[in-house]
Amino acid sequence: MSYTITKTKAPLQFYDEILAEGVLPLRMMQIPAGTFLMGSPNEEVDRSDFEGPQHEVTLSRFFMAQYPVTQAQWRVVAAMEQVNRELDSEPSNFKGDLNPVEKVSWYDAVEFCDRITNLTNRQYRLPTEAEWEYACRADTTTPFHFGETITTDLANYDGIGDESIGLSGSYGGGPKGEYRQQTTPVDHFGGGNAFGLSDLHGNVWEWCQDHWHDYDGGPTDGSAWISENDSAYRVRRGGSWDFNPRYCRSAYRYYDNPKFRDNSIGFRVVCSAPRSLP
Repeated sequence: MSYTITKTKAPLQFYDEILAEGVLPLRMMQIPAGTFLMGSPNEEVDRSDFEGPQHEVTLSRFFMAQYPVTQAQWRVVAAMEQVNRELDSEPSNFKGDLNPVEKVSWYDAVEFCDRITNLTNRQYRLPTEAEWEYACRADTTTPFHFGETITTDLANYDGIGDESIGLSGSYGGGPKGEYRQQTTPVDHFGGGNAFGLSDLHGNVWEWCQDHWHDYDGGPTDGSAWISENDSAYRVRRGGSWDFNPRYCRSAYRYYDNPKFRDNSIGFRVVCSAPRSLP
């Protein structure tokens, strides 16, 4: 497979990984090297204790998919030769070629990456938690990459909420909105952050490589924090269609069993560099 680096007007750089004719390619956006403060400040609205303490992380350049993996992309890869486990070609609850795939476990997502690696001879994998937050923020320090608040005109989440149990459909003085009760096609809202990435706030949660830890003593180089327990909970990021806006913040983090499948959880892929592997 071949690829080219393409400059957009931004100017952003990316390459397209073609999986099959007529299927949206994996558009891999270049994420520049840099340093950022991971986690949320103490004064951020609806902050959780496990988002801190803030700590400085320095990352090398990498490439991240512009969107979560779609159902059409998933079907192509599910039909490829197995590496470690079988993949259900139609796992998703909400059907649509351009909707993100969901109801995939962490292990399923890793299998997808392994198959793409075999196909392309480039190392595809899940993002580390630090890579995910750094790419989501795109040099911003606000709760969302587009500012201090969020609306359902910008992202897919539960904009109604349930005040009786303390779940608000609004955030930081912003308005309430709608509750679509399902996923939306990737890039439904158009645009993206300064790194060219879309659908980072809401739509589907996204699996990361890392095993769940508190932040004290974690890596500062952007690498994954892995324990010796293979069944340890894995990190997920980004919120979803079924969650309130507080959970869609750049710094919010949570976890699930790596075997868990849910119609609110998908993933996107990264590549350390678009080159042939040794």
